[in-house]
Amino acid sequence: MIQKRFISISIRRLTFSLLLLMAAVTASAQVKFFSFQKDSIPTFRGFAVSFDLVGAGLMQFSDNGQYEGALRVNLHDEWFPIVEVGLGRANHDDEVTKIHYSTSAPYFRIGIDKNMLKEKHGPYRLYIGLRYAFTSYKVDISRPDYPDPVWKWNTGYGIKDLACNFHWIEALVGVDAKIFGPLHLGWSFRYKKRIAHSEGNLNRTWYVPGFGLYGDTRLGGTFNVIIDI
Repeated sequence: MIQKRFISISIRRLTFSLLLLMAAVTASAQVKFFSFQKDSIPTFRGFAVSFDLVGAGLMQFSDNGQYEGALRVNLHDEWFPIVEVGLGRANHDDEVTKIHYSTSAPYFRIGIDKNMLKEKHGPYRLYIGLRYAFTSYKVDISRPDYPDPVWKWNTGYGIKDLACNFHWIEALVGVDAKIFGPLHLGWSFRYKKRIAHSEGNLNRTWYVPGFGLYGDTRLGGTFNVIIDI
């Protein structure tokens, strides 16, 4: 109970901090770090939607992956508040232990990117960014029956719909290049760090939707098709 309360308080604090950061970006021109470059370009430059090809490729050619899309706001070609939403899945069989693992669940990220190039309004962008991410998922784990070599009784077992949740942050570096018209292509390199989790009676789950294969830290990346709207 104490752990769940701590997780809940941490989530509220992180979400509140991100909202404050985004408010500072849009409202504060007094702080140099958050100020906009002074020119005749308007602050609001529209929206963009994107789709990640890396996760979709993993979904098709491996036993885990995700479908992921994003919506971001363009503020003066400098600051980009963003929401990323995806569906992560795994269907894995361990060849040694014969354990089967499966899960399928949505995940969510909220954050902001900053264009670091001096020429903000050109066809290329270099980003640094930060995300807070969360998923609530259920896992199924099973192993087929087989006789114990000594006692000869069956030793199979199974876990069904074990409720888990996972919270993490991501720091990223990315690039974005305009191809033609509203079409952009871009990629990002990400460092992920777990900040809180609950996995029932398990010490760890094999795969976490949106985070990837289990671990306290993980490196990852995206390759995005981006369309300005």
